[in-house]
Amino acid sequence: MSIKIMEKNNEDIEKTGKETTNEIIVPILEEKPKKLSFMEVIGKLSPGKSLRIALDDILEGKTGALIVVDCPELRDIMDGGFRINAGFTNQRLAELAKMDGAIVLSADMKKILFANVLLVPDSKIQTNETGTRHKAAERTAKQTGTIVIAVSERRNKIALFYEEKKYILEDSENLLRKATETLNILEKQREIFEELMKNLNILEITNLVSVGDVCNLLQRIQVITRMMDTMKRYLTELGNQGVIVRMRVKEIFKGIEHLEELLLRDYSSRIQNTKRILSSINFDSVPDMESLSLMLFETSADDSIIPKGFRILEKLNLTEREIKTLIINFENLKNIIDANEQEISKILRAKSASFKKELDIIKEQILMGKKV
Repeated sequence: MSIKIMEKNNEDIEKTGKETTNEIIVPILEEKPKKLSFMEVIGKLSPGKSLRIALDDILEGKTGALIVVDCPELRDIMDGGFRINAGFTNQRLAELAKMDGAIVLSADMKKILFANVLLVPDSKIQTNETGTRHKAAERTAKQTGTIVIAVSERRNKIALFYEEKKYILEDSENLLRKATETLNILEKQREIFEELMKNLNILEITNLVSVGDVCNLLQRIQVITRMMDTMKRYLTELGNQGVIVRMRVKEIFKGIEHLEELLLRDYSSRIQNTKRILSSINFDSVPDMESLSLMLFETSADDSIIPKGFRILEKLNLTEREIKTLIINFENLKNIIDANEQEISKILRAKSASFKKELDIIKEQILMGKKV
């Protein structure tokens, strides 16, 4: 692709005093299409999308299909077939699937480029598939890095291959059932989490926090976060059919990551290291609290630990700078609570009286078991 631009001829201006121009052809480098993430690819195949409707029609018609998205590397392994070069419709795709060979879509999936194409990927590429169509699909995805979809009339399945990954698409009813079941578990986990937070509030105010109490909360956050990853996949594949579930999930997950950050700021002296350890732990086989305490804090679960105060102080009418200054000067929440108004006024000045009043209100609400 190129454009024409006009350049002034300075030499003619000097000789004749008249301005002339030269026409120059300047090539334009086209930007390489953005590489899609695996979740973005799944999203393109969600129920209601034209491609998914076509795939469901093919599955219902029991014809099978091999569909591949065009990319420069694909042309090296294409053989035969004929050019279509027509706009994409689910009816066209379903009809063309009745023939043998692969169907090639444009990179933006808006056109059908070729049909009845033989794909000849490198046979040395390892594949765990058994059928000819699925072997070609997996090898093509691995060799070219593009999207390949195999519809099996025998297995009654739609398999997505993308780079090194494989994913079996599920029908929307089954997927919605799984999403709803996971949502119910998530809601229960959030309820338990809220109770643990109320308990931690009381323990922090009364200076009775143990390392095990903190680990219990961090563990619960990790369980919720990892379940959320599963839910995101379900919701991406469900597309518009998962709107209500998505709204409920958003409410459940609200504030979780921020609370984890505050807990780590309050209790961990090596936040990034603690995060790495948490992300590496397999919570499917839940570690006992003593082991988790040793991993995260290098001490026993029964040992006491004092919060710095970031989480509680954030609930008050203070700026981030004021919170940091209080913690730097008093070291932890206990010392801040015990400090008198005169000591606080050295930092908060005119706000010291209102700060002590707000802190007393928060303490009272916490001890009454209220959510703050």
